[in-house]
Parts: sequence; C-alpha cells; structure tokens
Amino acid sequence: MANIEIHHSRDEAVDQNPTAGCTCGEVDEDLPEMDVQTIPHAIRHAAIFGAIDALRPGAALIISATHNPIPLLSQLEARYGDAFHTAYLDNGPERWRILIRRTA
Repeated sequence: MANIEIHHSRDEAVDQNPTAGCTCGEVDEDLPEMDVQTIPHAIRHAAIFGAIDALRPGAALIISATHNPIPLLSQLEARYGDAFHTAYLDNGPERWRILIRRTA
C-alpha cells in the first residue's frame, strides 16, 4: 500500500507536491469509452454530462449505447451550442458509438 500523508491544510498539501495529479495509479486513456448502459437510468444523463463537463478543449470521449441517443445529443446541443463536435462511429442497429469532442 502507498504511503498516506496527512496535511493540516489544502495549501500545505499542494505546496508539498505542486505538480502531482491524481495519485490513484490509473493513467488517462487517450480516448475513453463510456458504455452508458452500465449507468443506472435515473442518473444516466447526469453522469454523461459530468464526464462531458470534465473534458478540456480538444479532448474527447466515446459514448456507447444500445439505442440512438438522439435526446441526449439534443440536450448536448441545447446546453453547449457549438462547444462540442459529435460524430457517429457506429450507427446501430445493435450498438451506437458517438465521439464527443470539446472544441472550445
């Protein structure tokens, strides 16, 4: 198990290692894919928008679903306008995969 450091304040922790990112041991994938069918329906769109909100300009993710997510794409456009570009990678009938890239 890794060493756990306890700091008295956030500033102290940041000052200790200002270049440290997430220390969970995972590495960001170049293009993460999110199978939205694995997310409970009650929180699905919120979870997807949380992931989309986390994208920095130029970054992208792929969402994968068992249906064409037209309502989600409409919400994306209404919420962000042209700040995102979408492109179908697979267009059914069993699986839809859509690339979502932050442009601004």
